Amino acid sequence: MEKWYIEVKRADFDGIAKRFHISPVVARLLRNRDVIGDEQIDLFLNGKKEDLYDPFLMADMEKAVMLVRDYLQEGKKIRIIGDYDIDGICSAFILQKGFSFLAEKAGRADCIDVVIPHRIEDGYGLNDRLITQAGEDGIEVIVTCDNGIAAGAQIAYAKKLGISVIVTDHHEVPFEQEGDKRRYLLPEAEAVVDPKREDCSYPFKGICGGVVAYKLILGLVLQREKEGCIEKEETKALLDECFAFAAFATVGDVMELKDENHVLVKHGLKAIASSSNFGLQALIEQCGLKDKELTTYHIGFILGPCFNASGRLDSAERILELLHAPSKREAMVIARELREINAKRQELTGKGLEEAIELVEKQGLSKDRVLVVYLPDVHESLAGIIAGRLRERYGKPVFVLTDGEEGIKGSGRSIDAYHMYEEMTKVKDIFLKFGGHKMAAGLSLPKGSAEEFRKRINSVCTLQEEDFVERIMIDVPMPIDYVSADLLSQMQCLKPYGTGNKEPSFAQKGVILQGFSLIGKQKNVAKGRVVSDGGVSFEGIYFKDSAAFMEKIQKYGNKADIIYTPEENTFRGQTSIQIVIKYIKFPGEETI
Repeated sequence: MEKWYIEVKRADFDGIAKRFHISPVVARLLRNRDVIGDEQIDLFLNGKKEDLYDPFLMADMEKAVMLVRDYLQEGKKIRIIGDYDIDGICSAFILQKGFSFLAEKAGRADCIDVVIPHRIEDGYGLNDRLITQAGEDGIEVIVTCDNGIAAGAQIAYAKKLGISVIVTDHHEVPFEQEGDKRRYLLPEAEAVVDPKREDCSYPFKGICGGVVAYKLILGLVLQREKEGCIEKEETKALLDECFAFAAFATVGDVMELKDENHVLVKHGLKAIASSSNFGLQALIEQCGLKDKELTTYHIGFILGPCFNASGRLDSAERILELLHAPSKREAMVIARELREINAKRQELTGKGLEEAIELVEKQGLSKDRVLVVYLPDVHESLAGIIAGRLRERYGKPVFVLTDGEEGIKGSGRSIDAYHMYEEMTKVKDIFLKFGGHKMAAGLSLPKGSAEEFRKRINSVCTLQEEDFVERIMIDVPMPIDYVSADLLSQMQCLKPYGTGNKEPSFAQKGVILQGFSLIGKQKNVAKGRVVSDGGVSFEGIYFKDSAAFMEKIQKYGNKADIIYTPEENTFRGQTSIQIVIKYIKFPGEETI
């Protein structure tokens, strides 16, 4: 079920429009995305790479930079330990490229290596096996990326073995609740760089692990330039490549495209497209995106899943091999393999989702406020994807549990009204391991505890019925009569769209749907014309359940209220405006 609401956020829209030479409609769209104040508006509209925040604003960044600088000069053996998802892989690649470049400048080229934990054998983040292995390999320094903030015990073990640890992460800092107060538990590493630290003054907390890694490399480069050890011209290619992968990670890890993330991804999409990295170019070509203008959709739903599929069904180190491929020919072989692995992953996900839905319906689990679905035979790497699909279907927080080698593994995906990590903290004694943030989490449980977890996580849940109603927010109630090429041109400045910066949504009551029919090979798209009561008409298109859409026109007539997004459509060299119908409500029926 869904309800439509109009965003009612006030500002001097005419004043903003005048100062920034934009339409009052665009000014309102900015306010609805909480882009407030001239400085933030200017950053959003006109921000350049140079406007991104100074890395040294991050707590412990200066300490981390100086330590890594010294370690590289001394030729200490450094191991980078990342994670097996997009963000973890990109973070590891960024650090490896940056450290290797600077080590080579110091004449210490062979002191860096990378380990990506195996999803099945290691699970998420640091564990004792990885620390023991590092000790046996003679590693002197571990630098984590996209993990480590919750690995206090493992870092203490590393120190006992004489291994120094630097943490770079972006996840929530673990805490203990003491009455009304929280005591945050930072690991006792040499430096802990994480914008989520309570004492961190970095202006924007919503960056991913890849951006934290990029900022560390940028900080190191700035420090070495300041010391006169390298010239600016020498580092441009390195920083451009690291920047591209930081942007890739931002989209792949579903970060909100607000504040500096918006600037980073806007420029990062171009950096990805023009990257000289053979592996990235090979993957773009294998996925049929060569010569296309890359968007966040391409990263999030086509290229990114090939990164993740490697870590889910094979080893994420295969992606690193792709990114380090010395030639386009070798890169194409790996890219083709990764595309095939992703196709297999999609097939397995479909089967797992069918099994999950059947279980929810048969066992009546949909009555629970928090869905906990135990699929022992599903590959544990697919749990997060299936959880996300179930959340979309049922509109509830979802945990999908599977059997791992040592107990039960699980992934959770949440809804806006439910802070998943904080809710899990209420029952933390049941977990072997857990971590995450508001919208997603990972966990390990003892064997046989799936049902106990389901009962306990529901027993502490305070969600009310209204929390499960999807709120569809309308930016501006605006007749299609006001849609124009000029407005669409101005709306370009809001791109790229994505999480935290959704496509603009407008609404009009009582439009006429004229001549709609099903099109496409699968007959799964409805197309016709949308006509306003003022007689203005545009081509209209509906992508959701188009068969149900057509049935409702037959049943209720062709007059309806719509939420829509206008966009340009180019077909056979001709560009026109079309109205993409996002949601529709016919008189006398529920919203679909």
